[in-house]
Amino acid sequence: MRGGVVTLRAIRLRDGAAWSRIRTRDREHLEPWEPTGLSPWNARHGVSSYPAVCGSLRSEARSGRMLPMAIELDGRYCGQLTIGNIVRGALRSAWIGYWVDSEVTGLGVATAALALGVDHGFGPVGLHRIEATVRPENIASRTVLRNVGFREEGVLQRYLDVDGAWRDHLLVAMTVEEVATSTADVLVRAGRAAWA
Repeated sequence: MRGGVVTLRAIRLRDGAAWSRIRTRDREHLEPWEPTGLSPWNARHGVSSYPAVCGSLRSEARSGRMLPMAIELDGRYCGQLTIGNIVRGALRSAWIGYWVDSEVTGLGVATAALALGVDHGFGPVGLHRIEATVRPENIASRTVLRNVGFREEGVLQRYLDVDGAWRDHLLVAMTVEEVATSTADVLVRAGRAAWA
């Protein structure tokens, strides 16, 4: 991408310092879009809270219900992408969510990470459908989702308690049949990315 090489990898316990530094510094950037927490923001995102967060995510990963991944830009931790609520059987679906450091917004990092996550979900994970929810006011995230190929399916009214109130969200989705090739390849062909 314009900003450098974007990669995804499994989260690590040693990501805690970078995770906490970004999450506490970027509160104003992240909080309007994230579920309301039971404790204050800085307490939930302090470095001492990361072992429990990481442990919980890794436990869900071991059960096969979730894939929590670190987003890296040129080898530096800069966000997280999670494929969650993985359902097997006839449904073979999941949701996908992401956040990135405010210092890399506008560089295509979130778009590249999302494309890589979708390719992984439709490829090795074997999903048929991936969906996401986004607040209508979150133009940046809506653009990322649209650039990767998600389509809007409807409005979920008062769907999630975000930033202290029940907020409407748009439901967006894509199925494997809608992807002729990898989503990362589509970005490359459109001139929005290059293979590293």
